[in-house]
Amino acid sequence: MPTFRSILVADDEPSIRHVLSLVLKEHGYEVRAVSDGEEAVRELAARSYDVLLCDVRMPKRDGLSVLRQAKAEHPGLTVLVMSAYGSQEQALEAVGAGAYDYVQKPFKPEEIVFVLRKAEERERLLRENRRLRTAAAPPPERILGESEGLKAVLRQVDRLAPVNTTVLITGESGTGKELIARALHERSARAANPFVAVNCGAIPAGLIESELFGHAKGAFTDARTAKQGLFSEADGGTLFLDEVGELPLPAQVKLLRVLQEGEIRPVGESRAERVDVRVIAATLRDLGKLVERGEFREDLYYRLNVVNLRMPPLRERREDIPLLTRAFIHRFNRQLNREPPIESLSPEAEALMAAYAWPGNVRELENAMERAVLLADGPQLLPSNLPERLWAAPQPAAGSPSVQQAGSDLSLKRAMRELEETYIRAALRRTRGNRTRAAEVLDISHRALLYKIKEYGIDPDAEAEKGS
Repeated sequence: MPTFRSILVADDEPSIRHVLSLVLKEHGYEVRAVSDGEEAVRELAARSYDVLLCDVRMPKRDGLSVLRQAKAEHPGLTVLVMSAYGSQEQALEAVGAGAYDYVQKPFKPEEIVFVLRKAEERERLLRENRRLRTAAAPPPERILGESEGLKAVLRQVDRLAPVNTTVLITGESGTGKELIARALHERSARAANPFVAVNCGAIPAGLIESELFGHAKGAFTDARTAKQGLFSEADGGTLFLDEVGELPLPAQVKLLRVLQEGEIRPVGESRAERVDVRVIAATLRDLGKLVERGEFREDLYYRLNVVNLRMPPLRERREDIPLLTRAFIHRFNRQLNREPPIESLSPEAEALMAAYAWPGNVRELENAMERAVLLADGPQLLPSNLPERLWAAPQPAAGSPSVQQAGSDLSLKRAMRELEETYIRAALRRTRGNRTRAAEVLDISHRALLYKIKEYGIDPDAEAEKGS
């Protein structure tokens, strides 16, 4: 089976179209033949082809014009140009416009097959070269960006890493709070010891103390054996408490004792144990407002918030988008064994990405690039490869539209998403931002609610204020 699978033949002579179609099909190619330049351009837009075999003189549109548009819109397409009126100047013009080769009529059909085989070998070598370059390229750094906002954070990381000061990292979901916590650990004297991360909002309230501090055998019904807690696992290293604002009040009391005394008491144990752990916490909620509402201990807040590192959202560091985009494309080219690898974005795709607000921040950008690399046909990302939310007209999310309001937009999928978001916001207002109670009101799991809050970019504290 040839490397090239599909060939579009564009020639106004029926006999040549017929003979080439027969010969090429005999050699395993899928062939479509058209009679003029306009039809060739339409066919290239409608279907994906590996090769265009194009005559120079055709009705409606000449072959060189078709060649230039084809290479502009389909950079990975191999084009062979044919002509019975050839000259050296015309051949040079065709090759300069992007043609792989120039074939002069009359020719034997086998000559075309020979040229195609040479083009296939060239393409195979190019792919292998790209694969080797991709494999040899160094992996991207863990924290990427040249914006002043990110540089300011990294300067603070360098200053804080050598000391054991507790750090509170704040910022929206998807901004890279855990990456900053890891950087603090890896640049410290604790780097050779464990870095343990836990999402406080993902653990049921009844189990959080056991997870953090451990438990003795028989401490409760299912405690058949003693269990080491996460603080013990992180001894000598760093414990990262993500979404620390979700900790229930009893666990907050024990956490405060660890920070003050450097010791833990497993559930069911009478004796305390010493631990040497640096605590780094993160939250997307306003802990100060939780303190005002009596949902977070004030003394713990001040213990955690010795130094505050605010991660800027992606919309405040737009100059980092191209750098992050290239890094993600490079990564997914390798991970997805992309062939041919994505090499660039079209200007239109770049414009869409620059104009988009990225409410899900770097995580949303990463997911968008994984999808785009997976779906792209050629070596260039096009607007059609990007998620619909980037190029579709924005839809209101504040309320659920009626059918009369929807007009021509009768997308059931979009309407269901809007309705879901509306209910989540209403539940958070009713419960004054308490996610556990909001999950109960919505009749969904706490973890599912946290995921949907992040997916829709909802600020629970802002919704709580609206419900006050």
